[in-house]
Amino acid sequence: MARAPFELAGTRIPPGSRAQIDVPVAKLYTHAPLHIPVEVVHGRQPGPVLLVCGAIHGDEINGVEIVRRMLRLASLSRLRGTLIAVPIVNVFGFVQQTRYLPDRRDLNRCFPGSEAGSLGSRVASLFREQIVDLATHIVDLHTGAIHRTNLPQVRAQMKDRPATQAMAEAFGVPVILNAELREGSLREYAQSRDVPVLTYEAGEALRFDEWAIAPGVRGVQRVMRLLGMLPTDRRRHAPAVAEVANGSSWARSPIDGILRPRARLGARVARGDVLGRVADPFGNAEQEVLANADGIVIGMSNLPLANEGEALFHVARFDEIEEAENAVETFHSDFETRQEL
Repeated sequence: MARAPFELAGTRIPPGSRAQIDVPVAKLYTHAPLHIPVEVVHGRQPGPVLLVCGAIHGDEINGVEIVRRMLRLASLSRLRGTLIAVPIVNVFGFVQQTRYLPDRRDLNRCFPGSEAGSLGSRVASLFREQIVDLATHIVDLHTGAIHRTNLPQVRAQMKDRPATQAMAEAFGVPVILNAELREGSLREYAQSRDVPVLTYEAGEALRFDEWAIAPGVRGVQRVMRLLGMLPTDRRRHAPAVAEVANGSSWARSPIDGILRPRARLGARVARGDVLGRVADPFGNAEQEVLANADGIVIGMSNLPLANEGEALFHVARFDEIEEAENAVETFHSDFETRQEL
């Protein structure tokens, strides 16, 4: 029996084909229409429906490039199941180079949304109904916020969710945060429907970070192989085993001033270590930023200007700190080796 076409937003995609679809989302003040761009690759053989999406926060653009590179993979000609690729979800924020929608709402706090609600609620509702509800598995691509950068990491709630845990471990980044769900997030909504979902965080907003993009592309491919969507590539070596963090916290600025960081992204730190120093422009007042736990720096501010209480260094805690340090070092070494080839 022939496989049925896949339908999205009124477009039917026959098996063994692909299509680009512009899903109408709203209009600008000028009456010019805005669309969420989608590409669907519908395999000849049955399998999962994987949604890979980027730029739910409009300034987090590493995911846009990850999706673009994914869609150029030759292996998609042998795809089993269906890939829904959405490079830019928050088209409003992307155009304005901002995280938010025009009404200053965070789209990733608006799910499941409502057709009669705010702009954020309406966009979330449309994206959910037209795209998200078709997926059996989801990978949501993010970066750090503006002026912050993140070590490549996966965030997922894995307790009693073996399918999600398997996806997180397969992705192949050094750190997994067993993260609680945020109310109104895509991850919370998907998980409420028992759809395995993970968030990939890496790099900085409004930047293309190759050390975040290339591992992201490979990570999505590994998830697709795990799901049986792509053929196994026996030539590729397995990634280093990721370490699961048992918690994380931010070290914050003790005073207003200018930050001089000492710790680097991915560094192992001990409680009480000096992560940086904040001083006024004259150097008269200066205080140290201290690590509040043993762990690995998985995120940090890139902006030297700091207000008192501002989050500067994100430290993840591990039961096996040495294994976590080794996982980070192996990840960096593998990336550098690939760049040299």
